[in-house]
Amino acid sequence: MLEREIKNLRDEINKHNYNYYVMDNPTISDYEYDMLLRKLKSLEEEYPEYALPNSPTQRVGGKALEGFNQVEHTVKMESLQDVFSKEELFSFDERVKNALGDEKYEYVTEMKIDGLSVSLEYRDGYFFRGSTRGDGLVGEDITENLKTVKTIPLKLKEDLPYLEVRGEVY
Repeated sequence: MLEREIKNLRDEINKHNYNYYVMDNPTISDYEYDMLLRKLKSLEEEYPEYALPNSPTQRVGGKALEGFNQVEHTVKMESLQDVFSKEELFSFDERVKNALGDEKYEYVTEMKIDGLSVSLEYRDGYFFRGSTRGDGLVGEDITENLKTVKTIPLKLKEDLPYLEVRGEVY
């Protein structure tokens, strides 16, 4: 029965992934999706015998659409981790403290905004390519679309040989 519940949850999440990433037509809210994914991840951690390598918990983002040229990321683009309670935030802070020891650090936090994770690449100080996260390894070339965002510089102040900036466009 538990195995069937996990399979159904995987199937439901895969359906929502397809609607969102491939059809560009989400059918549930981001919060509802996050809760489904969190439930599946929790079940797979508690019952590892039912975890599969092709589970939605093992993916980042979605499949690159055929209408765009594909871009292979030299370093995998990971997903940001969502936090849904104060306890989770305090737990994250504790992990940072343990990792950094006495080193000083500070945070910038914001409410979740559903945007698009992108990579901006510069060569010799000039913006030459922008791409989506896609599945983390292969994304979509959206350079021309990103050139319309007025806050993205097309020329840097310094002619750096290569610079990649990753962030969220919303």
